Amino acid sequence: MAASTNVPDAPVVSPERVAAFRLSRHHLVERAPASALARVAGDMAGTQAQVLSAAQMSLAARTRDISVKDVEQALWRDRTLVKTWCMRGALHLIPSKDFAVFVRGSRRDARSTAWMVRRGFPIDAVDRLVRGMRAVLDRPLTRTEIAERVSASLGVKVLAKSGRGWGGKSNATGFRIAGTVLSLDGIVFLACTRGLACFGPSRGAEATFVRPEEWIRNWEDRPAEQAELELLRRYLGAHGPATVRDFAQWTYMTAADARGIWGHLEAELAPVNIGRQVGWVLRDDVPALKRAKLESTVVRLLPNFDSFLLGVKDKSHLVDAAHYKRVYRPQGWLSPVVLLDGRVAGVWSYNRKRRRLEIRVEAFQTLRSADRAAIRDEAEELRRFLDAPEVAVAFAKA
Repeated sequence: MAASTNVPDAPVVSPERVAAFRLSRHHLVERAPASALARVAGDMAGTQAQVLSAAQMSLAARTRDISVKDVEQALWRDRTLVKTWCMRGALHLIPSKDFAVFVRGSRRDARSTAWMVRRGFPIDAVDRLVRGMRAVLDRPLTRTEIAERVSASLGVKVLAKSGRGWGGKSNATGFRIAGTVLSLDGIVFLACTRGLACFGPSRGAEATFVRPEEWIRNWEDRPAEQAELELLRRYLGAHGPATVRDFAQWTYMTAADARGIWGHLEAELAPVNIGRQVGWVLRDDVPALKRAKLESTVVRLLPNFDSFLLGVKDKSHLVDAAHYKRVYRPQGWLSPVVLLDGRVAGVWSYNRKRRRLEIRVEAFQTLRSADRAAIRDEAEELRRFLDAPEVAVAFAKA
């Protein structure tokens, strides 16, 4: 199932229909009702949350009449959303009921631990600490509380480690085992990516972590093999047509692991010719893809790291090469973008000054008066979401 233009009987689907299909699946053609907030996070195959405010705005771009408080209540009161590390080792907001799909489905240790082996970290000791952390998380605990409990439980020494995480430049808490200092942040990260922990509610400025089965109501686990197949279905439902290579990059799995999962779902997949290559969709989605069409112009202000921009490796369908580096920046940083009928028409930024939310749009193309009006409408939606009394929009050429 490699990318090819020679797959027999692959129907040709225009770029416009592909864009309409993906926009619809992301709830960017029409916002979903507020009651569907958690479902929206699942339909878009997870909301990247390296910056929590950006994740909240991603959901607001897809869901009607919600506020920042609604997202916070879904996370910490209703617990219909959960925050954790999953695809690409990045923080996401995902539906709590689908925790196992997104976490177990994207977990393959080959990449996350191979470098530790190369550096000589004792993997048995790492695993022991991860298991020890899980054992103490019967309620939400801060990093300091986790360190104290794991130290007492396993009889390991806690000390300061030079280098935050697994190689930064500041000091951080770590455990001394087998002559090596293992970072607490690294152990927390591995526990979360293995589905043994997730974020609990913040305590002041400190994050907490807890076992998912202790935090998520109606907890339901899944075997990894089942979760992987369901994750691929969710991925193709949101980002198809796509290739094995796209799926590998989206999950940050090795090519071999991605091919293995893809092959087990082969009977459910169908090829479509999308121009320069063949992509694959769920067979059941082919009719919807063939009839996908935008009835009117779709404009959205998408924030940093929006999931719509991360689905497939080739970004030419989203942004012209001349503007690529304005959107996909160094160190994995993604700019907020103006999305116009599924393509990036510019970047934007905002600044809050007392009562006013000031939005600056730098357009990559000449915007029609109707497009500018639609952008102002989206700015008004953002003003309401952020609970700002006033909003002002300024346009500039990039």
